Amino acid sequence: MSWSWQFQNTDGVAVAAESATEDSFPSQSEAESWLGETWQDLLADGVDQVVLMESGRIVYGPMSLHPPT
Repeated sequence: MSWSWQFQNTDGVAVAAESATEDSFPSQSEAESWLGETWQDLLADGVDQVVLMESGRIVYGPMSLHPPT
């Protein structure tokens, strides 16, 4: 199994993230830990929301990276 993040803008269109140095993870917890450490960098790259994928299947999301207002 391979876990990965899909990066999107607010319209759900896929966007690239320069700060995304990892593209797949061996477990869900490692993917979520990585996101917890890098979400601010992703936001600065123009990523508004993310979707967690497991071997091409959506696990959850989209999940906003913006702090609640």
